[in-house]
Amino acid sequence: MADINIAKSNLERVGFLDVDIDPTIDLFAEIEKLKKEKNAIILAHYYQEPDIQDVADFIGDSLGLAQQAEKTNADIIVFAGVHFMAETAKILNPNKKVLLPDLNAGCSLSDSAPPELFRLFKEKHPDHIVITYINCSAGMKALSDIICTSSNAEKIIESLPKEQNIIFAPDKNLGAYLNKKTGRNMVLWNGACMVHEIFSLEKITKLKIRHPQAKVIAHPECEAPVLAVADFIGSTTALLKYSEKSDAAEFIVVTETGILHQMQKSNPNKTFIPAPPNNSCACNDCPHMKLNTLEKLYLCMEYETPEITMAEDLRLAALKPIQRMLDISKQYGL
Repeated sequence: MADINIAKSNLERVGFLDVDIDPTIDLFAEIEKLKKEKNAIILAHYYQEPDIQDVADFIGDSLGLAQQAEKTNADIIVFAGVHFMAETAKILNPNKKVLLPDLNAGCSLSDSAPPELFRLFKEKHPDHIVITYINCSAGMKALSDIICTSSNAEKIIESLPKEQNIIFAPDKNLGAYLNKKTGRNMVLWNGACMVHEIFSLEKITKLKIRHPQAKVIAHPECEAPVLAVADFIGSTTALLKYSEKSDAAEFIVVTETGILHQMQKSNPNKTFIPAPPNNSCACNDCPHMKLNTLEKLYLCMEYETPEITMAEDLRLAALKPIQRMLDISKQYGL
């Protein structure tokens, strides 16, 4: 989070931890009122808690959220997600106020790629184009040629000549999956998402035995052995669409559990089973995503803090590869 200059003084002044919210307040109604009063929009990732998803103006994966951030006419963007997502919204909207309900909502994958270390890695491969997964800091984006998401990564890679050398960062699992899909031999940075790396192949296999008709659907950030047993692999949005179109009645969902809320809403007569991790808990939640709560969202909008800001030279450097991603996505109708 070193690339973000947050208005911490405002946060300290407000003292969110010391603010008592009247328990009789209808937070949903108050948030709707604040949206109208302040011309604010709430963008929420699929991994947010159900209450936040239900109050959001748009729910999506990283590509959809970036596209919404690019075209919004709101004066205030409240990003219910993690810090790299709020950064992306600010990069695309320098004149808008971008708020993040909890400053500690980071990302293990983003943290696995410090820009200062990646710069040295990049210098060892001077003839390589850098394609970077959007789950990274503004500093990493500034070192990249093209940003991608799990929704558009394959198309972006295939848009480049076969002979073009590529560095893919920061997710080694997604990179390995894309190498297999595209036949490339991209150089991979050694980063990973803590949520998607913790799934247990043994437990998934046992779950499949108990539910033989269930389809295993997995996010490509998972490790290769887990992906090998999946019936379908795709981005968060692709997993949701697959569950809607499939004739199957049961699904073992190998990604963060927040998506199950939308899957169940779209398919009330189907059963969705969260894939078990290799620890003792029953499901797999992102601890960073779940730091945001409805109460924090309300306070964030009420006091318009914490706010994301960044230096203009960093913003412009990070904007260029994001814009290339958005342009290629439009070209392919993504």
